[in-house]
Amino acid sequence: MQKAAAIPNQTWPIAGPLTSTPPQMSAESDPPSPQTEDLRKTVAENAVIVFGRRGCCMIHVAKRLLHGLGANPAIYEADEGRESDLIKALEDIGDYDPKDGRLQFPAVFVGGRLFGGLDRVIGAHITGELTPVLKEAGALWL
Repeated sequence: MQKAAAIPNQTWPIAGPLTSTPPQMSAESDPPSPQTEDLRKTVAENAVIVFGRRGCCMIHVAKRLLHGLGANPAIYEADEGRESDLIKALEDIGDYDPKDGRLQFPAVFVGGRLFGGLDRVIGAHITGELTPVLKEAGALWL
């Protein structure tokens, strides 16, 4: 019987030096980034859109709930490592109030406005508030 040969460890070259530059602060408000403008356009074009982490089960829960009501939400999944940039951009788009804490995923936009997270969506569904909001946004054809 032969012994299996061990596979040697390999190292992979790094594409370039790993450097980061600190964010530039200015007294004036910075213009919106291209990503923020693209996201703003995406939010405006969809009656309902759910933002979240790639592979997160909570996106699935929000999607199933909205499908059950007759809406067909667009889904935007952030790759790992890009989540904080997306959250910052969504806070800017949704006029998020910082005193409410940091915006968390999944974040649901209805009719171009931040509706809230999964807890808000489920709560609105239980109280019967969600269906009229979806109708007003044009997400339901009832």
